[in-house]
Amino acid sequence: MSKLTIALDIMGGDHGPPVTLPAAIKAIQQHPDFYFILCGKESVITPSLHALTPKQRQRLTVEHCEQVVEMGESPTSALRTKKSSSMRKIIELVNEGVADACVSAGNTGALLTLAFYILKTLPGIDRPALISMMPTAEHHKVFLLDLGANVNCTSETLFQYGVMGSVLAEQISGIARPRVALLNVGEEDIKGNAQVKHADQLFKDAAELNYIGYVEGDDIFTDNADVVVTDGFTGNVALKSSEGLAKLVISELRQQSQANVFTRLMAKIALPLLKSIYNRVNPDQYNGASLIGLRGIVVKSHGNASSDAFYYAILEAMQEARMGVPEKIKNKIETVLLEQL
Repeated sequence: MSKLTIALDIMGGDHGPPVTLPAAIKAIQQHPDFYFILCGKESVITPSLHALTPKQRQRLTVEHCEQVVEMGESPTSALRTKKSSSMRKIIELVNEGVADACVSAGNTGALLTLAFYILKTLPGIDRPALISMMPTAEHHKVFLLDLGANVNCTSETLFQYGVMGSVLAEQISGIARPRVALLNVGEEDIKGNAQVKHADQLFKDAAELNYIGYVEGDDIFTDNADVVVTDGFTGNVALKSSEGLAKLVISELRQQSQANVFTRLMAKIALPLLKSIYNRVNPDQYNGASLIGLRGIVVKSHGNASSDAFYYAILEAMQEARMGVPEKIKNKIETVLLEQL
């Protein structure tokens, strides 16, 4: 296999370089089989590279970019006026074949617009989707999409999401026939709007997919499905709600464990258990939503991500690059989607 390269938007996100640079340096240090291109202001990036050895520096390129896409900037403005931005550069590097994947914590709308404009979608895909993994009760992970790329989705788009999510579950989690489900307000056939019901029929007609029918919101975390499909509005609300709940659980554990001498003692005794719970629900390790359906790999990190969380987003991009996810999705589309249309 030829060398794999990841392009990183160092300037993006709520915190920018103080978060993204340490994550990038950690990735360079811990993954000697990858090359990295750091895009942003060279005067900001270069002083932080002293921690790298000469050998590690050989796997690193700094791509100077004068402009930064601001978090509150409109996607149209980013597309028209920020042609020298670090966000645009990482996507162009993927489009040119210089990088195998890219990661940004920047403005979501701008990233979606630039990626859609520059990379274009795969044949048979109308719109790309944001997809990410979430924990389940059986210590497995479920793929949820769409997480906000498209607020309104047609039945055909939901079906396409199911196909793409199935491929990602196969490649990332190694599941031979991922269980694909459609999120609904009930499991009965009579439940749901016309759009969901039509999508349900499209899934049932696709014998190549392991479609298991409807699931409800609480089933996302019960390991009843490997891929859960919904529109971007509902998916984003589900994602943010689950992250808020996880943060509440972590906060309560910390507060209660320090409430008094007795709870502090009990916390020390239960430390392995508490660490296990923390590692299971900590949202940082699930950071990194993939924008799938494009002719290249784009991973979106939360804008307010910590350095550890941004590092996990880099790992997601690396894994997808290893697996050649866009090509696998393209092959699946040719055998499933195009036969349906």
